[in-house]
Amino acid sequence: MPNVRFASCPRLIVLSVLAASGWVAACRSTTATPEAPVSADTWAVVNGKNISRQDVEKAYKRAQDTAQAPSDEEILTAKLNILNDLITQEILLQKAAQLKLDIPAGDLDTAYGDTKKNMPDDAFQKELSQRGLTPAELREGLRRELLTRKVIAEEVGAKIAVTDQDVNSFFNANRAQFNVAEESYHIGQIVVTPTREPQQSNRSGDDATTPQAADAKTKMLMDRLKAGAPFADLAADYSEDAQSAGRGGDLGLVPMSRLQQAPPALRDAVVNKAPGSVTVVSAGGAHTIVLVLSHELAGQRDPSIPAVREQITQTLRGRKEQLLRTAYLTAARGDAQVVNYLARRIVDGKGAIPNLQLATPGGR
Repeated sequence: MPNVRFASCPRLIVLSVLAASGWVAACRSTTATPEAPVSADTWAVVNGKNISRQDVEKAYKRAQDTAQAPSDEEILTAKLNILNDLITQEILLQKAAQLKLDIPAGDLDTAYGDTKKNMPDDAFQKELSQRGLTPAELREGLRRELLTRKVIAEEVGAKIAVTDQDVNSFFNANRAQFNVAEESYHIGQIVVTPTREPQQSNRSGDDATTPQAADAKTKMLMDRLKAGAPFADLAADYSEDAQSAGRGGDLGLVPMSRLQQAPPALRDAVVNKAPGSVTVVSAGGAHTIVLVLSHELAGQRDPSIPAVREQITQTLRGRKEQLLRTAYLTAARGDAQVVNYLARRIVDGKGAIPNLQLATPGGR
């Protein structure tokens, strides 16, 4: 059963250029023979479109922890991973053009505002400056990210269907899961901490790193919840708890025996609260936004109960989406004409560090 806890590990503020949802798969690529020699600054070519060293450097600066001092090998490994992500992103952007998809200016404005909503303007501008980025470059990175998400939503999400037969078959194969042994509460959480987390745990890469930033971020999240934003989406985008962010903050059914062992403030945010109740629990500069999804009495559940049917539907939809997304990206990568020149140069050098003047944000 998931733990109800306050997350408190430090992590870098990441203004991520790349999609966070686990979209990029390790896929086979088709090697194309270039029509003409390319410059040393061309690190990859995707269907005739160059990805330059500068593209990778900008993404690296945007995502790298300025407090770290990685080795040259670690820097180059990180840039290879970013280049692979950019290759997949470029494939999806080209698909977006074929589908004639675009991002409305209002959506881009909202995404830009979300990246800085929990930071004062001067701190945000300082963060951009440290990473060598301009507001225009940040907006372009967000536009590309939103477009890739839109392609996945249209090409993957919109094509998934869960039938009544699927639901009933799942229930019959997993009947014991729906036998509630004791009174329980189905709860979700969004965790915000005042310190850096060791690794990215949410889709946006957002991380509050001071008590003031944590307070502002929590207020922003509560304002958006009151405005009708889905709890699961905000948890996936902003929660700093690595264990639950990927599940939209869902902690599943928590039995009363476990709730009685939780800190009193967390317990009181759940017990005897009506479904739909949202409470902020704060301690030590950290905040946990607790949502009560349902209150379940002991006994057997079945798909005739709307909440059970919805739970099964979402589980099956998630499985189908993961499979279709992986297959879609694998096929798209396999169909594309891709040449990764940076990888070739490293292989040709038998792992030696090429003369690429690998700069870190700190000037290394």
